[in-house]
Formats: sequence, structure tokens, C-alpha cells
Amino acid sequence: MENLLSVQNLTKRFGAVTANDSVDLDVRKGEIHCLFGENGAGKSTLSACLYGYYRADSGVIRFKGQVAELNSPADALRLGIGMVHQHFVLVENFTVLENIIVGSPDVGMLLSKSTARQKVEDLCLRCGIELDLDREIWQLSVGEQQWVEILKALYFGAELLILDEPTAVLTPQQSDQLFVILDGMRRQGLSIILISHKLREVMQSDRVTILRKGKVVATVETATTTAESITALMVGHQVTKRVSDRSVAPGREVLVVDHAVAIGEWGEEVLCDINFTIAENEILGLAGVAGNGQKELFEVLMGVRTLSSGRFHLNGEAIVAPTSREMLDRGVGLVPDDRFREGLISEFGTAENLVLGWQRKPEYRRGPFLDRGKINDLAQRKLEEFRIVAASTDLPVERLSGGNAQRVILAREFLNAKCLLLANQPTRGLDVAASEFVYEKILEKRAEGFAVFLASEELDDLLRLCDRIAVIFKGKIVGTVRPEETTLLELGMMMAGNASNLGGQVNDFGSKALRQ
Repeated sequence: MENLLSVQNLTKRFGAVTANDSVDLDVRKGEIHCLFGENGAGKSTLSACLYGYYRADSGVIRFKGQVAELNSPADALRLGIGMVHQHFVLVENFTVLENIIVGSPDVGMLLSKSTARQKVEDLCLRCGIELDLDREIWQLSVGEQQWVEILKALYFGAELLILDEPTAVLTPQQSDQLFVILDGMRRQGLSIILISHKLREVMQSDRVTILRKGKVVATVETATTTAESITALMVGHQVTKRVSDRSVAPGREVLVVDHAVAIGEWGEEVLCDINFTIAENEILGLAGVAGNGQKELFEVLMGVRTLSSGRFHLNGEAIVAPTSREMLDRGVGLVPDDRFREGLISEFGTAENLVLGWQRKPEYRRGPFLDRGKINDLAQRKLEEFRIVAASTDLPVERLSGGNAQRVILAREFLNAKCLLLANQPTRGLDVAASEFVYEKILEKRAEGFAVFLASEELDDLLRLCDRIAVIFKGKIVGTVRPEETTLLELGMMMAGNASNLGGQVNDFGSKALRQ
């Protein structure tokens, strides 16, 4: 097959760190080519070089046989290279339609907005995507924002499309839908570079290039290998997936949520009569399609959003109109679903982010000033404990890989939480090995007696890690199941609002059931 893209000896350094080391890569016309590797292996840096965000220090990039000078994304777009980013590149106060068409060659004095709208609506219809094109980005869920990114790339009609973790916020059904679309595009001659940590998706590509510490380890035909072999090549050893020890009985109730109702920005009911409990030594999973109230529920529990009615108790005490400060002081830790927007200050270093929210604690201060020595000592310990790859504790977290940035949040929250851990998509964008590291830490917290509330679109992970799984649909818990008594198909049906079709298989295990 003809090569659309050829990369030879590409090297990219950031100070003393070599992100890409003499990388060779060929992408054929009409193929899905997957880049696979651990967080920090250089996948996103390589894609950024191919899209003109970074200029390679050395090496040659050829597109359609010609040497490509990629000094900016505009150069890439002119050549026919499009990209969907892992971290969204959207203007929050622009509408969906404005975000999709901005930067298009059609934008200008002669742009017909009605024509552009019709083109986007046709794309939505073809892709099976439901979006209000007049809503502003800040009003959308993370999953809906990802769809906007995908539509934007499709709108530009690239010959080579780079997808950096495109399904990180999608359900398995939505991911399947996306791959049906991608397969159709591939059959029409489009080339796709796919960056994914999800083995089920990796195995749907035509070829896989595995990177480790910035170097290419191997390029293999997917049809002639296995997921286990690819994972072993990625990390250099076999990876064992951990399973929750369900022989440990739940203890006393830590969190009780009773008839919780919350109102959204438009006056709509985003949480509707929510009821559940979580006990010591228990992980309660939360499954649902993105945008069905998960974010709002975590905000309520963390004191960021106010209940319009209902209540909740923590360790037997009624919580009334709490602030996030109060919830932190009560021993609640939160891993938010958007690490850079809500979990970190991008310009701060690792050390500063590790004490974020706790900088007034006496152990971090020397009189009225921060004790930089103690904070840096803490950061060094946490970098080692959580295997965070950073050149220094002062390096801004915006320059870390997504996986390393997420580990900074985990290190901080695991350090300060005392009784309840709220984890909203804690492994989003993480590779297989890094995800297992996170789950190992969560299971350790469960073993210590913590109550854990774990939301994830990775249903396989929920089934092996959780003691119970609650399913949310349109702001309401439609059922709670035990993993050993349900299947992926049944969970998927509940996530689509079809719980009534499952009859007696869906049970609401409340506090009475726990005590039994």
C-alpha cells in the first residue's frame, strides 16, 4: 500500500528530556494506524510534531511524498492533516457551531452561516450525534465537548486525521459508533492515526506502533498479534489486572444520600430524587453515558453545587449547604473528571499543586510564608511513590503528560482524604499499566476502610473493582446492581434508560441491605 505519511529519525527534546528519540513511522493511505505506549512515551509529542504544534529538533516528515515544513497547525491543515486533541481546544463562550467552523477557509465576508449549519447538521446526522449547535461550550458535558472536537475535524475534511484519545469520555456504545464511522472513512481512503490506551480499540486498527520512553519498540500487524503481546511490548513485562476482594464485608455507612435534587444552569432538573449509600470498605461504582448527571452529583457531594431539595449525611452527621472547604476538612477527597480545568493550576509546579487547597496547614508554613523546603521534600516523596515523571518539582504541570498530571491529583487527594474518596473518571486518558496503578491505590484505600465512589465509562473496570454499581440516566439512579449478578449488556441497557426491561435483575441495595 502507498504511504501517505513517512517519518524518519524524528527527535524532539524539552530541555534534558528527550520526548521522541529517532522515531520512524509510516502511515499508509486508507489505514487506521495506532500509536500505543505508556503515559509519557512520546505519543502526544509525536502527534504534535505532525500537526505543527511542535517543530522537531531533527528528522524528516514527508506527506504524499513531499517534505513537509510544519511550523504551525495552519501548515498541517493546508496539507490535509487534521487533529482531534486529547485536551480540548475549544472556545468556551462560543457556540458549538462557531467552534466547529472557526478557522475554516470559508470563514470571512462570504461565509454562509446557514450553509455551514446545514453541513454540520448533515455530519451530525451521518454520525448519529445529537448536539444543540447554539449552546455554548461551557454548557456542555465533557463527552459532548469531545463530540464537538470530532465534528470539527470532520468538517475540515482532512486526508490524514490524528485522533488523540478520541473515546476517553465515550461509552462503549459510542466508541463502537465512532469506529463504525472511522471504518467507513478508512474505506474511502482517509488515513487515521489513532492514539488510544483502550486495547479493544487498539485491536481494531490495521497496524500498531509501540513506543517506550520516546523510542519505537516495534510496529506490528494487528491481525497477527494479541492484546497481551502488545501490552507486554509497551511496558516490557506482563500486566496483571487487579480484582476487588469482595470477601471483605462493608462496615458502617459513611455516606447516605437521601432524595437529592439539584437544578442546572437553565433551570432544568439535573439530579432527580437521588438515593444511595456507601459504607466503609466498599467501592460503589457509577455507570452512565457522559452528561447524565455524574458531574453534577460529584459537585453536590463536594459542596460545589447546592441541593434544591433532599439531604445527605457524612459519618452520621447531616450536611447542610456545605462548602468545598468544609468537605475537604471533613476528610473527603475528590478526583475531578477534567484534570487541568478543575484539578490543577496549569502554571504551577508539581510541588505547589500537591499542597493546593492545603497550603495554610501549619506543616507547610514558616510563619506567614510557605515552607518551600518542606513542600519540595513532600513533592519528591510523592513523585517517587506515584511514579510521576517530571524534570523537577518546579516544572509547570501543563508540561507534563496527561497521565503524569493525573497522578499529581491522585497523590494530593490520597494524601489528604480521611474517610470518603470521590473519583470521577480517575483513569481517563491513562494507559493500561498506569490505570492498574491507580486502581491498586484505590483498592488500598478501600482496604484501609475508606468509602469510595468511583465513576467510570470503563464498564469492564467497574465490574471487576466495585462491590456495587449504580447506573445513572437523565439525572436519576435507575438501578443498583452487583457485578457478579449482571453483564455488560445489562449495564448498557440500563445506561440507555431500559432498566425496566431487565425485570427483577436490577435491585436497589440501600442501607437496609448493607446492614443485612
